[in-house]
Parts: sequence; C-alpha cells; structure tokens
Amino acid sequence: MSGRQGSTPRRRRERGSLNPEDIIDGAFELAEQVTVDGLSMPLLGKHLDVGVTSIYWYFRKKDDLLNAMTDRALRRYLYAVPFPSVEPHNWRDSLARHARIMRRTFLDNPILCDLVLIRSALSQHAARLGAEQVERTVANLVSAGLSLDDAFTVYSAVNLHVQGSVVLQRLHDKNQELGSEAAAYYDVIRIEPETTPLLAAAMAEGRRSGAPDDHNFEWGLASVLDRAQQAIATRSSP
Repeated sequence: MSGRQGSTPRRRRERGSLNPEDIIDGAFELAEQVTVDGLSMPLLGKHLDVGVTSIYWYFRKKDDLLNAMTDRALRRYLYAVPFPSVEPHNWRDSLARHARIMRRTFLDNPILCDLVLIRSALSQHAARLGAEQVERTVANLVSAGLSLDDAFTVYSAVNLHVQGSVVLQRLHDKNQELGSEAAAYYDVIRIEPETTPLLAAAMAEGRRSGAPDDHNFEWGLASVLDRAQQAIATRSSP
C-alpha cells in the first residue's frame, strides 16, 4: 500500500471551504497511510488541517464516513470491472475475464478490498446497483443455456471464489503491514521428503496447498466453468 508520509503538507484551508467531497478525498489519502482500520476522525481533521467538528458537521460518526467512502470505492470498482456481456458463443471467456479483472482490481487496491469485501457496508443505492448488475449477468448466463438455478449458482461460485482468494491474501498482507509474526498456514506447513514425499515433490514444483496464488485461483475458476459447461451440454442434449 503506497503511503504519503513524504508528500507536501496541505495548505491551511480558508474558513467555510470544506465540503463532503474534500473530506472523502482526505479520508482516502489518510487510509493509504494508516489503513481503513486506523482511520479516525481526529486524525482526519489533522490531515485536512481543520477542526474535527467541521468533519462531524457532514459525517456524524466514522461509520457514516466509511459508508460514503465505500460508495465511492464501489463506483470506482464498477468502472474498473465492467460486468461481462455474456453471449452463447463466448460466455465462458467473458466470465473468466471478468473474474480475473475483479480479482486483480481488489488485489491492486487494498482500500477498495477493505471497504467493499471486508467491511461490506453499502448504502441502499450501492446495494441496489450491485444487485442490478448481478441480475443482468445471471440473465446472460441463462441466455447462454443455463437454467436459472445453475446460472445463479455459477455466478455465486465465481464471486465467492474471487472474494475468498482476495480476502485471504489481504488478511495475510495486513498482518505483514502490522508487523505481526503470524504467518499463513500454507507458509508454515511442515513438508519433509521423508514423511510427506508427495507434498514435497509438488511443492518443489512451486505448488502451495491452499494458498490464494494464481495457480490455485485459475484451477478453481476452470473447475467452476467446466461444471457450467457440462450443465449447458446436458440441457441442450436430446
């Protein structure tokens, strides 16, 4: 996560110049330095060079501010990750591409991950927008040949697979940022050729059991898509 400790100090604001968008901008800047968990109203006031009461005038508590940040983060996410236009002849490629872009977007934006996936508190507008996007995707999968139940299950499985992979990686990274000595179990599992020769051979080839890495992600994604393709073939057979 990129920090801004060495950035040029802000110029002191003129009285009455603060507005909600400025506060949200500053909150994102500060979160890059201290993480979403470490963000506080007094720290934000100091970062913006305003009294904390000026922030409370627009956001009565931290949760209100985090909700506003989440809405903005979700809008950024929707711009960065367009939902796939699934057609009968390319549904698999477009859905796989969507899953990869979604995963990479969250991995590259820790604040986005913390707000949308870990905190997951959305406004009614944002929640409605997300539901409408999923509705269109499920409808496209139905048009590709899946039953409604299978289409819903396939997209849910892909979404869960992406989010699980991202959150596991993010929690590992947060422990490292906080200086924790705790390590992920897949990094400390004890593999010895004498007692676990098969695991030793696999890990010698770069495999990691249960790790949210590219290889495991792609294998799991392909498995879900294979199952969906089988379901379409079964429905279309005489």
